[in-house]
Amino acid sequence: MSLPTLLAVDWGTSSLRGALLNTTGAVLDMREFPRGILTVLPGEFENVFNTCFSDWMQTPGLLCLMSGMAGSRQGWQEAPYCACPAGFAELGQHAVWLQAKRIALVPGLSCLNAGPLHIPDVMRGEEVQIFGALHLAQRDSATLVLPGTHSKWVQVEHGRVTHFKTYMTGEVYALLSQHSLLSKTLDVTGAFDRATFLQGIDQSQQSGSVLHHLFAVRTLGLFNRMPASAMTSYLSGLLMGEELRTQIHAVQNGQVILVGNENLTMRYALALSHLNIDSQCLGAQATWAGLFALAATLTEIP
Repeated sequence: MSLPTLLAVDWGTSSLRGALLNTTGAVLDMREFPRGILTVLPGEFENVFNTCFSDWMQTPGLLCLMSGMAGSRQGWQEAPYCACPAGFAELGQHAVWLQAKRIALVPGLSCLNAGPLHIPDVMRGEEVQIFGALHLAQRDSATLVLPGTHSKWVQVEHGRVTHFKTYMTGEVYALLSQHSLLSKTLDVTGAFDRATFLQGIDQSQQSGSVLHHLFAVRTLGLFNRMPASAMTSYLSGLLMGEELRTQIHAVQNGQVILVGNENLTMRYALALSHLNIDSQCLGAQATWAGLFALAATLTEIP
């Protein structure tokens, strides 16, 4: 078996994942722990890391690159955001080395939105998924969407992230479906309903505010126009459709690369197809591919 050359770590808010990669980027082994940064006390990050990966780190010459919230202010050590436009060169220059040439934190990215306030936007962890996805898709320019609690729409040109926007779609869905008046009429255990989801997508594309469209989730149930088991799919379609409505004009070459959880990317792919936009879906492998590609630029791995 080929020897490992990289320990790729994705240390998020709720989980800690690591993968051993060989000199071709192939995954030799993987581990996952429920040790997200919120479970780690200040000053204990090194101990947690050693508990999880010390045996792997005994491999001579092994490099460890860490992405995600480990580099946040609440993490192991802050790795300040790298301003866009940015590619591998900028990420490498702003990497924070915890141990020289041995363990490094990958910085997140920041950008400024157009408008009088020039409001900043940030990501941390998604940057390696973006570059990994481009590597896997053999593209250097694309529109990418990373669904999740805070969905990201990203523009990449010639291997550099030029701009991105964050949408709190997942978080708003969770709040409305669990803690709002709408939650009283929803059956959150209901299976995904494709037809009703697409009805939500279509309604979101109509004129008027999403704040008005959302109230229909209550009235459709009140007048027995929609079963409670289908309403979560309709709500999901409304919120996702609002996100798409504001961004599909920016799609490059008529295609989107979706990166993330299979269930979420499936819904985005379905919604995009319904709106005549092609998509390609990639999962967890994008993180490992991105960290490996970054490591190659730092260490000239063959």
